[in-house]
Amino acid sequence: GAGEAAIGICDLVVAAMIAQGLPQAAARKRCWLVDSHGLVVASRTDLTEHKRPYAHEHAPVGDFLSAVRTLSPNAIIGVAGIGRAFTEEVVKLMAACNERPIVFALSNPTSQAECTAEQAYTWSAGRAVFACGSPFAPVTLNGRIFVPRQGNNSYIFPGVGLAAIASRAKRVTDEMFQASARVLADLVTERDLAQGSIYPSLDRMREVSAHIAAALVEVAFARGLASVPKPED
Repeated sequence: GAGEAAIGICDLVVAAMIAQGLPQAAARKRCWLVDSHGLVVASRTDLTEHKRPYAHEHAPVGDFLSAVRTLSPNAIIGVAGIGRAFTEEVVKLMAACNERPIVFALSNPTSQAECTAEQAYTWSAGRAVFACGSPFAPVTLNGRIFVPRQGNNSYIFPGVGLAAIASRAKRVTDEMFQASARVLADLVTERDLAQGSIYPSLDRMREVSAHIAAALVEVAFARGLASVPKPED
């Protein structure tokens, strides 16, 4: 997709790359968009302004499968609400060019998911790093149980809200969302990863929220955004 969700994801990925030392232009060139007319490239005359930062110099490519074949990406992220866009051929192509292909089928409801968890794991021979927008049941493949989890804002927003209230923050910044993502990633256990889960279990939400809130309050104090005195402890 190339709507607001896709652009927002690109912007956050670029911000994370910049934080790790990559120049903005180089970071943007690692993010590509596909819309209803194919790959978003600089030569297209039908692009709206919000797509242009990610319209790179490249020959036109008319469909998603051809774009994957041409670019050999590390990750595909679906947020266009186009059900079954991640076909068997697409996922197998991703698995052919990546040891651990990242396949995020984030559109919901389930009928609009780009692929199911079972399809992602089966077509990649269990090698896909999978996340979904709709809930899917665990998948058993070759004796291994995979537990897919949703890329859901409920992991982040309660902690952000708690931090904003506790610190009376003047603003909630992009830096805070980056910090939230790092904290959330650190809370994923080896047991989670062993079963294919790249997010903690939802029953840990209160714990996750507390850790995120603590990290974000530290950002608020460090950046002078808090409206209360910093506690001694």
